[in-house]
Amino acid sequence: MTNIQPWPTSTPDLLDALRQAAMDAEDDEAEFLVNSGWRSPDYQEHLFREAILEYGSAEEAARWVATVDTSPHVSGDAVDIGLVDATAWLSEHGARYGLCQIYVNEPWHYELRPEAIDDGCPPMYADPAHDPGMQQ
Repeated sequence: MTNIQPWPTSTPDLLDALRQAAMDAEDDEAEFLVNSGWRSPDYQEHLFREAILEYGSAEEAARWVATVDTSPHVSGDAVDIGLVDATAWLSEHGARYGLCQIYVNEPWHYELRPEAIDDGCPPMYADPAHDPGMQQ
């Protein structure tokens, strides 16, 4: 049984898309597990600082963790999906729900892109450091 719980400020459109995709994925025996959804600005800042310590610089950390000002998790428009069968299912079917993998290096990270329903998902960036939307 799919159980997608809301986060405090996730957008209703993201929650609706996730719930519909998760229900449809059950037919293919793919179960969704949301590892991370909406994040507070304080938590996102904490994650970015930890990434700087782990990767040695803000530039390298930005390949894996967005800043507070650029994170779609903070705006409520992104989720990280666990379980390989779910991410594989979303890679194939996510566009019809507006759910797109944005970065090659993050197969778990999906963002709400409503235009994908009609136009398909945009080409992926190698990592967030290559995404113009992630530049401050």
